[in-house]
Amino acid sequence: MKIALAADHAGYEEKERIKGTLDALGVAYEDMGTDSCESVDYPDYALKAAEAVASGKADQGLLVCGSGTGMAIAANKVPGVRAAVAWNETIARLAREHNDANVLSIPARFLDDAAIKQIINAWFSASFDAGRHAKRVDKIKQIEKD
Repeated sequence: MKIALAADHAGYEEKERIKGTLDALGVAYEDMGTDSCESVDYPDYALKAAEAVASGKADQGLLVCGSGTGMAIAANKVPGVRAAVAWNETIARLAREHNDANVLSIPARFLDDAAIKQIINAWFSASFDAGRHAKRVDKIKQIEKD
């Protein structure tokens, strides 16, 4: 598995710490920026990661910004991307199991390192349950086509 990892200035330091968590889990990643705490426009980095997921260059994405919301909104504009903001491990697990989310967005300003590790562990240990959820995800895919 390979993921596209991206952050804005508010998530930069956490993104750098997350790399250690991903390494420990054996999850390969491509760092798509940003490379400092200097102010940047989050849609630029969300787009890079989302396009990598949508094109198949990455299996999943992991975004980090202040609230998690801005990057998730931007990523969700790319067809084929289902980005979810997760502020705890239950939300992360359910996003994978019920919604087949393929991009995780972390709110760096509102979580400590331990919580972020738990969220990432829950995300990567979960998978899509399909079953009754598949028809709902198919409806989301249809919305993108329409």
